[in-house]
Amino acid sequence: MTGVRAQARTLVWPVRLRGRTHMEFLTRWRAVAAAFALTRRRGPGLFRLRRPDGSERECLAYYQSGWDGEPGQGWTYDTPTLTLLCPDGFWRDSQPIVLTRSTGTIGDFLDPFPNISSGDVIGATQMTNPGQVEAWPTWRLDGPATQLVATNNTLGKTFTVNRTLTAGQWITISTRPGRVATSGGTAINGALVRPGSTLWRLEPGVNDITFTVSGSGPETKISMSFYPRYETA
Repeated sequence: MTGVRAQARTLVWPVRLRGRTHMEFLTRWRAVAAAFALTRRRGPGLFRLRRPDGSERECLAYYQSGWDGEPGQGWTYDTPTLTLLCPDGFWRDSQPIVLTRSTGTIGDFLDPFPNISSGDVIGATQMTNPGQVEAWPTWRLDGPATQLVATNNTLGKTFTVNRTLTAGQWITISTRPGRVATSGGTAINGALVRPGSTLWRLEPGVNDITFTVSGSGPETKISMSFYPRYETA
């Protein structure tokens, strides 16, 4: 075996529609069917389940079938069975987990004695992925900065991004799909140092992470966010 890849998942879900009259039911049927069909042209919809305790899990899904027959099983109600395609193959939490680090307070050079502040933001922390499978984080680096080096010591993988940012500027690094972009959405994948960089994942459980931001200042901030993913809803 040289590798394992998760496949897309198909969901089969019954939906009950009712109306006080046949025409009210038919209007609702057509409106809901049209909303699901939009995913074929505008991209996936968000399929979210909420449990009685308030917990939620969701997946991105495309409509495949279910609105094909004649509506009106019972004249004023029907229960079509929908088939949805979830490309990711896993469920995720509805809210991301976010880790944020910023530059500490920079003191006066002469107060109380001559001192030098570091030009780097250095972070060593543990991030817990409570999901059942790997998660793919998204990073945001707010300037000033000149370089980000992020390492997952648990996996032994590192990536380096070289980009000069002034205060008020930022970039985002998406690990899946791999993409580096400016605050305006312009791709700058050339800022990722290659070879030698791997946009790493977070393994289930505890991940030991180290990151360094060079050329930092009082407004420098770095954040990492991810959605825990699960095998089932």
